[in-house]
Amino acid sequence: MTETAQRFIERADALAAILDSSAQQWDAPTPCEGWTVRDVVAHVIDSERDFLARRGFDPGLAPDVTDSSAARRDHAKAVAEILGQAGVAEREYDGHFGRTTIAATMADFYGWDPVIHGSDVARATGQPRYISDSEAASPGGHGRRLGRRALLRGRLYPGGARARRRLRHGPPARRARSRPGVAAARARMRTGPVRVCL
Repeated sequence: MTETAQRFIERADALAAILDSSAQQWDAPTPCEGWTVRDVVAHVIDSERDFLARRGFDPGLAPDVTDSSAARRDHAKAVAEILGQAGVAEREYDGHFGRTTIAATMADFYGWDPVIHGSDVARATGQPRYISDSEAASPGGHGRRLGRRALLRGRLYPGGARARRRLRHGPPARRARSRPGVAAARARMRTGPVRVCL
């Protein structure tokens, strides 16, 4: 399995660990308005299944989310098996952000659902959860855009001031040097309205 595919597996495992520690509070409301923990897990699984199906892979039958933790683990195992097949992870295609691979899309686009929604599930079930510096710093592009938007909407709790600054303003060399408020207005114009629950 490629390093990129492994990154997806690690993020999937992190969400599974949060679900395992949730005391099976599947009907607890989450910060995603109108969604329970079970709804969030179904959304994450369905999004990944849809992508794999559109790329010509069969992830098998959809897992029953009655036990959301077991469903997530079963689904993640099926995805790992697909990504572990010879040549699958490295297979290139033209994606929304340019030329990419199956594993890169799973890790750096769909892989952010387990990170962000892991925070949602943790908050809904009374667990501490934050987005670590390493998660905030990775990957190339998608995570940073999604992270910044979610942070500006008050959804993420990064693991340190450095990560918060990075998500809000980018690297120090690229920070706007203008009057306070102007940079924030420019940032809002760049990001535009976003849906809070991805």
